[in-house]
Amino acid sequence: MESSGELVPFPLLMTPIESNYRACTIPYRFPSDNPKKPTPTEISWIDLFRNSIPSFRKRAESDDTVPDGPVRAEKFAQRYGDILEDLKKDPESHGGPPDCILLCRLREQVLREVGFRDIFKKVKDEENAKAISLFKDVVCLNDAIEDEAKRVENLVRGIFAGNIFDLGSAKLAELFSEDGMSFLASCQNLVPRPWVIDDLDIFITKWSKKTWKKAVIFVDNSGADVILGILPFARELLRHGAQVVLAANDLPSINDVTYPELVEIISKLKDEHGKLIGVDTSNLLVANSGNDLPVIDLTTVSQELAYLASDADLVILEGMGRGIETNLYARFNCDSLKIGMVKHPEVAQFLGGRLYDCVFKFNEKLQVK
Repeated sequence: MESSGELVPFPLLMTPIESNYRACTIPYRFPSDNPKKPTPTEISWIDLFRNSIPSFRKRAESDDTVPDGPVRAEKFAQRYGDILEDLKKDPESHGGPPDCILLCRLREQVLREVGFRDIFKKVKDEENAKAISLFKDVVCLNDAIEDEAKRVENLVRGIFAGNIFDLGSAKLAELFSEDGMSFLASCQNLVPRPWVIDDLDIFITKWSKKTWKKAVIFVDNSGADVILGILPFARELLRHGAQVVLAANDLPSINDVTYPELVEIISKLKDEHGKLIGVDTSNLLVANSGNDLPVIDLTTVSQELAYLASDADLVILEGMGRGIETNLYARFNCDSLKIGMVKHPEVAQFLGGRLYDCVFKFNEKLQVK
């Protein structure tokens, strides 16, 4: 579905939204803080975004779809760097005080203003092609696990392994450029359980007792993340009779998969009978979330997604941006799952976990007494 018209609140958020929902997980400041003076947390996060500028500039320089790429890339680096310095001097400049949504939005705005639309397009296409070629093998390995609990755990590990491929993290971007990512090795090398938030056993028990009728999954990155992580998991939900709605970004942001890209990926993975390795896909829908950032504020989603999600009984937010940095504590009028890998030391410190730790937060629908 194409996104059009004004954005609306996600219908499954607990109401009243004003008192029950705050998009950003980590508070950069408190009401008692001086509005004119940056807090230590604001400074550390501004520095994190500043440290990512060289990798973004490098990607922008190599975007051969844009004339004068290197000149425009330098302009982006200078302008965004200046904005971050302004926020350090006056947190209320540029629409502040800053939070992770504002810092992401300002970066995207500057990229678009200087002429870049999708600086990660080339690497996304390469990784999608690579992951598509591995899809059948990954699915067959999962299908061969007869014990359902072990199969579900393996599918979840696949989501974490895929989620490593994140070029928004400066450290991972550097690692990726050195030697790429091996999906199966990543599955084996996850940090040991228990993870920093680990509701996997509860989720597996729930899975064995209940069939969800409709799941909405907010997807994250292109490549291994969506193709080898999320799609095998979504396929398993389809096998259990659920309808699955995959919600993808309207516009490009970092290496996140967009709605048109996801439609194309799924069409390439289906066989001539419209099946995903033997599983019917008539209950698999792709929706445009209306979002254009690697994080998401659920008070502003597309009307189409709101309509499709209104009767869902499971909401899944995947990836550090959508499921940890935003929405970790979001409450819904249905079961919910937040799943992602911790890729910034600042997030690890906030959660009391390790870098590359895993978050698997499952909440059942609150029963009204």
